[in-house]
Amino acid sequence: MTDADPTGNRNTTVYERLGVPTVINAHTTATRLSGGIMRPEVADAMREATQWTVDMATLEARASELIAGHTGAEAGYVTSGAAAALLLGTAACVTGLDPARMNRLPDTTGMKNEVVVPRSHRNFYDHAVRAAGVTLVEVGLSDRFAGAGVRDTEAWEIAAAITDRTAAVLYVAGPDARPPLAEVVTVAHAAGVPVLVDAAAQLPPAANLRRFVAEGADLVCFSGGKAIGGPQASGILCGRRDLVMAAALQHLDQDILWEQWNPPPALFDKARLPGLPQHGIGRPAKVGKEAIVGLLTALDLFVAEGDDARIVRWTAQMERLADGLRGIPHTAVRIVRDRRNGTPTVELTLDEAALGLDALELVRRLQDGRPSVAANPSRVQDGIVLLAPVALRPDDERTIAERVRAILSAG
Repeated sequence: MTDADPTGNRNTTVYERLGVPTVINAHTTATRLSGGIMRPEVADAMREATQWTVDMATLEARASELIAGHTGAEAGYVTSGAAAALLLGTAACVTGLDPARMNRLPDTTGMKNEVVVPRSHRNFYDHAVRAAGVTLVEVGLSDRFAGAGVRDTEAWEIAAAITDRTAAVLYVAGPDARPPLAEVVTVAHAAGVPVLVDAAAQLPPAANLRRFVAEGADLVCFSGGKAIGGPQASGILCGRRDLVMAAALQHLDQDILWEQWNPPPALFDKARLPGLPQHGIGRPAKVGKEAIVGLLTALDLFVAEGDDARIVRWTAQMERLADGLRGIPHTAVRIVRDRRNGTPTVELTLDEAALGLDALELVRRLQDGRPSVAANPSRVQDGIVLLAPVALRPDDERTIAERVRAILSAG
């Protein structure tokens, strides 16, 4: 991609003009690495969106209808990321449609202000849940991860932890998540408590857009800037219409007179409200019209491409990368696939003693060189460097192979 600069030079990128080096991202669509590569159709839609102004509630209401069509949920909402969706979803579970409670957050005194979570589901992202003013109540012991046994949290333990202070049950989806979501939904709903699912990175497969709602989740959060290919600062909150409405009320700019406010009925039911809340706890997580349009465009493209075509595209790139790495002395190369969705990854194993260089040092040199290459260090303790396709540009695989060869040949 090239852009003209003010002097007429068409051979520089915007980052070169800013003096910011770019990164070849063979790690993941991590936020610290600015996510992935946006398809031109998405960028074009975002640029087009900047040329007009719209009523944001009306735009989000239309987004709700389109997201509902893709997810099977009653309603949907575009957020500024999956973490923002967790914050808004938690706030909705705490306040319901009570604007007085919305105005008080994060002060939850006198409200339902606890969220039950299996201990093995805890992670740094649940800070977004706690930011709504709730306390997380951990349940169970994850002996299978600690190596002390085979058990994890069980549904009856979640049921026993639910009290009249419980606003929601938080469930972090993943291939190893226990107990099964359907069991959690059963015990939570028996107590009248909603289930909030963090499914930020659970795409592909595209079927997961519908899976969690179909299993009974009340709210589901997805990242828009990962495999969907939308703007990095975008996400999806979908689920029950009343809860999505409550989330929207705590997110949108509400500086409008009650008599003037004429919200779109696709998302809002004005008759259920005594009045409008002030700017809510989600207001700092504002999402722009460009991001909403970009996310909706990317979502359509993600679903239209389909899992099989996506895997074929990624596999071809990983095969070219593996071919470029083969034959390097004291290394072994293979392609491994994610057991959930078939996503291919190149696994480069080093004979660290023979090379005189360990896997972490290779990751560091790739990162610190030019061009910078971000590799996945999650298995460096085993002498393995992982290289993934999701955020690569065409032909990045050639540059990665050249960088690896240069580093390993230098020792």
